[in-house]
Amino acid sequence: MSTEDKKTTAQQSESDLQHYMQSIQPIEEGQMIPGRVVEITGDHVYIDVGYKSEGKIPLNEFEAPPQIGENVYVILIRKEGKEGQVIVSKRRADEKLVWKNLRQAFDEHKPIEGLIDRRVKGGWEVDLGGEIRAFCPASKVDVRRPAENADYVGTKSPFYIDRLYAKGKTNIVVSRRDWMEENIKRRKNEFFANTHIGDVVEGTVKSFTSFGAFVDLGGFDGLLHINDMSWGHVTRPKDFVRLGEPIQLKVIRLEPTESRINLSLKHFTEDPWNHFEEKYHVGDVVKGRTTKLADFGAFIEIEEGIEGLAHISELSWVRKVKHPKEVLKVGDVVETKILGYDVQQGKLSLGLKQVLPNPWDEIDQRFPVGMRLTRRVVRASPYALFFEIEEGIDGVLHADDMSWTRKIRNASSFAKVDEELEVMIIGVDKERGKVHLGVKQLSEDPWESVARAYPRGAIIDGEITNITDFGLFVKVQGGIEGLVHKASVADPALEETPEAAMAKHKVGDTVKAVVIECSPSKQKLSLSLRDYVRKVQREEMDKYIHDDSKEDTVALADLLKDRIKG
Repeated sequence: MSTEDKKTTAQQSESDLQHYMQSIQPIEEGQMIPGRVVEITGDHVYIDVGYKSEGKIPLNEFEAPPQIGENVYVILIRKEGKEGQVIVSKRRADEKLVWKNLRQAFDEHKPIEGLIDRRVKGGWEVDLGGEIRAFCPASKVDVRRPAENADYVGTKSPFYIDRLYAKGKTNIVVSRRDWMEENIKRRKNEFFANTHIGDVVEGTVKSFTSFGAFVDLGGFDGLLHINDMSWGHVTRPKDFVRLGEPIQLKVIRLEPTESRINLSLKHFTEDPWNHFEEKYHVGDVVKGRTTKLADFGAFIEIEEGIEGLAHISELSWVRKVKHPKEVLKVGDVVETKILGYDVQQGKLSLGLKQVLPNPWDEIDQRFPVGMRLTRRVVRASPYALFFEIEEGIDGVLHADDMSWTRKIRNASSFAKVDEELEVMIIGVDKERGKVHLGVKQLSEDPWESVARAYPRGAIIDGEITNITDFGLFVKVQGGIEGLVHKASVADPALEETPEAAMAKHKVGDTVKAVVIECSPSKQKLSLSLRDYVRKVQREEMDKYIHDDSKEDTVALADLLKDRIKG
């Protein structure tokens, strides 16, 4: 017997068995029964269901044209039609099978396949097969809420069933997002379980941020940080990867508890810091390109992958740089000196000013102490005036160095901004970068002059400038003010109180007084009217004792009065 004959015989035996089973188990209308495709003609398919005639089904009830001998399930509509033929429906059988699967999927929380067919209000309509349709809300079609113009039509995907009925009617609601999230979670767990640091993985660039790019690794993201794109300086992530681009990356960090994955492009090449000490040393002068400016300094790349910081204090010897943009701009190529480095941490300290001579090294030769010069006031504070000695070098005139005798309470009252003054250099502090100036030093210290001319016990002339509860202020030569304490005002010959004695004086009176103390270092001058009276009395008494003239004796009292008044 040939192979074809054997096949035909086997099919006949199967058909006979099917007929026999159906003969002992009578079929009923509305029942789902198995059948076999026996013929395809034009737009119809003929099905042998083991009954006295074959069922005829429109070809369009099949998703794809069937093959002869293919088994299918159909619903028996009628055992005998008008023309005596059996009437069956594959579409209704498919629908019944779909409902059976739907109920099982809903009860057991299992996914079912569906095809997103069209956009409707609030979401999408999904074809579940068997002419059964479901609604998928927009919030449940993807793990991220879709954009207004998002098009999911034609997408075939598993769905979870959220609802089958509502108010006694069929109302199927499905969720693609729940299935996707569950699938993503499973794949992420597998990733963390099977991936190690150093492994190479493939992903797709999904989005950009200011600090890098997110890469889709299969529904979950890994971060390609901007610092891990290149050993060199990276300004824009888009210069290294493109949106939607498949890319291979190295895993450099895994944190399963935080679900963090860090990826790297630069780790495919060797770290240039590995050979830093072979090429560079502290004190070397190198060229570099300015890559970034910050409030605290400028970043300079001396070769790809090796970037150093020139702190703002290392940009100029003399200028008080408030921001690096005052002396540099991004892209500038400059010479800089290596001040220090840390290979382990990848840190490099650079200096721009160190490649130039330090003008403070010879400042005391160009501007020696005692030098007189005229300069313009550039800035004022309550306590000092500031002058530009030369470009980048300022001088400070403190209020204490403005006058020997005046108490300057506000420096701006002494001179205004843009006003020119003659000053003297009285000190240079190289370490702190300061030049100290003085105006009062242009003339001799009147305190020293008074101290030399009027030692302790000397008599000095003055004018009362102020009267207080504790004494009289008297201005003497050089504009110096001395104090006559109230206890030193009273006339010893008169039994009067200090207050009564002070009441005899008024501002503007000229007086003679004895110097009790004159201290230039403390700028203190203490005077006494009482001691002056005593001094005059002693001098006259001495003169009287040594004079034998009676006439002089009689006139002694008048003479004392005249001397004291004088």
